[in-house]
Amino acid sequence: MADDIRIYKCRKIVKGKGKGEALVSTDAMCFYLIDPETGTVIEKDHAIEGKSIAGKVLVLKSGKGSSVVQVDGFYQLWAKKNLPAAIIIKDIEPVIVSAAVMVGCTMVDGMEVDPYDVIEDGDYVEVDADAGEVRVRKKGM
Repeated sequence: MADDIRIYKCRKIVKGKGKGEALVSTDAMCFYLIDPETGTVIEKDHAIEGKSIAGKVLVLKSGKGSSVVQVDGFYQLWAKKNLPAAIIIKDIEPVIVSAAVMVGCTMVDGMEVDPYDVIEDGDYVEVDADAGEVRVRKKGM
């Protein structure tokens, strides 16, 4: 039902659309520490260690790591078709943006509300960067 969907404005970082199940990480992420074969986070003690980002809408604090490792991590995930469907990022920084641009991974920031307040693991999320919208349907709805 349309009433079960909440729509939030956001800012386009990398054009495109993506949709899928939400995966929420409160930690910054180095995409080099993700297994490209499965999309599984292998960084020890990371908030989403052991979970796959492949095909998910990833809610992320920020990126971390050098441009070389971020670009390589994104590229390896792209080559294996295990990129996230889209990324909603809380704290933007140029290294993660340039890596996402290089592989065309849809990315937004600047949601009108804190994404951590309105998106939980398992929610169904649609990101339309071009329209500047994030649509959230709570899990179980």
